[in-house]
Amino acid sequence: MNARRLNTSLATTLLTSTMLATLPALAFAQETPPAPAAAEPEPTEVIVTAQKRSQKLQDVPISIQVLGTKKLDELHVNNFNDYAAQLPSVSFQTSQPGSTKVYFRGVASGGDGNHSGSLPSVGIYLDEQPVTTIDGALDVHVYDIARIESLAGPQGTLYGASSEAGTLRIITNKPTLGATYGRFDSEINQVENGGMGGQLEGMFNVPLSDKIALRLVGWYEKDAGYIDNVAGTRTFLGASDGEGGYLPGITVNNDKYVEKDYNDTEVMGGRAALKVDLDENWTVTGTLLAQDTRSHGSYGYDPTVGDLKVQRFYPESSHDRFAQAALTVQGKIGNFDVTYAGAYMERKVTSVSDYTDYAEAYDALYASYGGIANYQYFTDNDGNTIDPRQMIVGTDKFTKQSHEIRIASPAENRLRFVAGAFYQYQTHDILQDYQVPGLSAAMSVNGWEGTLWLTKQSRIDRDAAIFGELYYDITPKLTLTVGGRSFTYDNSLIGFFGFGRSEGFLAGTDAPNATYGSSGVRRCFTTDTYGVDNPKDPTGTLLTGGVADTPCTDLGVQNADGSISPKHATGSGFSPKLNLSWKATPDLMVYGTWSKGFRPGGINRRASVPNYAPDYLTNLEFGWKASLFDKKVHLNGAIYDQKWEAFQFAFLGQNSFTEIHNGPDADIKGLELDMTWNPTEHLSIGASGAITDAKTTSNLCAYEGDTASDCSGVVTTYETQYPDGVATIIATEHQDSIAAPVGTRLPITPKLKLAANARYTWQVGDLSPYWQIDAAYQAGASTDIRVAEAALMGDLKEYTTINFALGTDYKSWTLEAYIRNLTDERGQLSKYVQCSICYQRSYIVATTPRTFGLRLGSKF
Repeated sequence: MNARRLNTSLATTLLTSTMLATLPALAFAQETPPAPAAAEPEPTEVIVTAQKRSQKLQDVPISIQVLGTKKLDELHVNNFNDYAAQLPSVSFQTSQPGSTKVYFRGVASGGDGNHSGSLPSVGIYLDEQPVTTIDGALDVHVYDIARIESLAGPQGTLYGASSEAGTLRIITNKPTLGATYGRFDSEINQVENGGMGGQLEGMFNVPLSDKIALRLVGWYEKDAGYIDNVAGTRTFLGASDGEGGYLPGITVNNDKYVEKDYNDTEVMGGRAALKVDLDENWTVTGTLLAQDTRSHGSYGYDPTVGDLKVQRFYPESSHDRFAQAALTVQGKIGNFDVTYAGAYMERKVTSVSDYTDYAEAYDALYASYGGIANYQYFTDNDGNTIDPRQMIVGTDKFTKQSHEIRIASPAENRLRFVAGAFYQYQTHDILQDYQVPGLSAAMSVNGWEGTLWLTKQSRIDRDAAIFGELYYDITPKLTLTVGGRSFTYDNSLIGFFGFGRSEGFLAGTDAPNATYGSSGVRRCFTTDTYGVDNPKDPTGTLLTGGVADTPCTDLGVQNADGSISPKHATGSGFSPKLNLSWKATPDLMVYGTWSKGFRPGGINRRASVPNYAPDYLTNLEFGWKASLFDKKVHLNGAIYDQKWEAFQFAFLGQNSFTEIHNGPDADIKGLELDMTWNPTEHLSIGASGAITDAKTTSNLCAYEGDTASDCSGVVTTYETQYPDGVATIIATEHQDSIAAPVGTRLPITPKLKLAANARYTWQVGDLSPYWQIDAAYQAGASTDIRVAEAALMGDLKEYTTINFALGTDYKSWTLEAYIRNLTDERGQLSKYVQCSICYQRSYIVATTPRTFGLRLGSKF
């Protein structure tokens, strides 16, 4: 039996056997004394605030899964990857810590969404404040967290634009008045055939007076490396031999960067919350959060090199740090609850990435011209052909401020409501510097010697909304909910992207730049370009005034007075919701929901590619919440049918240039189940699963502008080629070009995802021993919606991970030994390539190999 079948078999056995585990557990329980309070299962009544007011989980008529404090501690959830494994409706793409795209219920088009891509379709909140930036969500370290709420389906009524497909809410534990207490937790671990890691966490709650309390939380985590950067070489074609051929090329090696276990990560951070009771009705809570993450190396390995091995030719690193100040004010005006929630956040990500694969792929593509170095004029200041390898030095700076004020009528009223207003302002300063060491000044971006390509842009996204939900008890058991959100958005982008232009080019003495490329300075606005559509090599003086430290501006709108304004994508609309819930018995509720979510449109950088429009998700859902067997079992589920209209998808287009387009519609059908079972006071069992069937309902055409349903329309594309060194515009007509036929499965999301866990505790004197096992399984999935590209990349394979822990509680202490990824499965989280034609090397981001560890913690 091969490893994959073995792992699948083990997972199936676990997921089935947990349902039968009660029998031996009951027998063993009869021989042991009752467990103390500390070992009892979580309370059966879980309180959530998914609908902007406190409610029992079993009374909330939406699809919601909750991981509470006890379960988060037991499963040792530290970060997004940990809790996403427990949430079957959630899928994601990742390349390294802090760089993750999150999806719900199959609402994923895959592809490449870089720094100027679509907004996220999933909103992530920390308490009352959204922490989803333009380029994705923060990966906040999970410690001293009250619960994580996973809200599947459009949440556009209460949560807005970035919650088109769902919302994740991380709710922290708040300061407590009248009690001083704390805890600490420590861990040391060893990755099999990898490095050693560990973590230290702690929290302390202290009242400063009878109306003021402070809660401090801190953490440090070291994730060990397990990918080796091994020795390798690359050879590129060299200079002309003078006889119509090319000399043997430049050979380079990576000897100075060879390192074992080179993909390590360190995370440190803290959170401080101050709660002030102004009087019996009003409370103010201020929170400061900061986190610093430093990663080295690559988290994707190259299977053509070996298991957990890569060959990198430049150093790689990432430094992601963010800080947020948040304020929540809660109180009453008469019988109405009033809440204000505001936050300001700053985030900065600096990175260095090896881009050798680009040079390798394009060297082969341009072999008939002498490789990339000769085709694209890679020379030094003395005219010598140079090593064409590149590295990308990037800096992304984000700011975000959000404000929400809302009012809620008394929950006991037959007719009640929640209503409010929301405003959000986000900025993103983008710098991507593609460096070729030794590149001549004439071939570089103007003023940036050694830079082949420069992206330096400023993006601002603004959105505002008014929202509300009205609840009416038609009968004591039948409730109608009507909701809506009226929104506007205004997203803008301005700056520079592309190559430089040699000063001698217009005089006919130099090549235009290192690549003869048509973007960059050759497309910048000048004093002579007002009213000219998509200018190329214009006369006149280059205009500045877009983004500082750029040679000129080629992304924006030129005004009559010579100034340049950002390009804008604006829009408005309304997201409705209808819900009918029936409390059939005290232990059974059923509901039906019709709702709609949206995601704003945006701007494509290339002038020849139009802005992309908003996409919309319409959801029809039937669900239930059931408590069975004297509330020892909770079984919740939902069946849904969603239509994703003109979905946005991003991909690396011509010359590895990111483009975002609107595709066809997709139909997404699915089933979600979530079960908790406490058969005895010693044994707790949990299981959840999701079946997702997401397919396109019409063809995705390969070329923008082909609107025929069978992609039979004729589309002409233009490309600049340089046979014999002479620039020539080549026009090509395309017809019958289908990138994805009707019925193509949407990528990334597996058709089946399961998770299960079982925990057993007993009592031996002052000791409370326990064992715990949990497993997660997901089926395979495509990596790209485009069929040909997906075939080149290869599918994400099915995988199973199993974790086991054995420990004991002793008074206020806990000691535990554990094994994570028991079967050492190479679970494929993501796959990626470095450029649009770099399929010679497809990288796999895998689950961490088998890890052994010890944990020690105490409460005081």
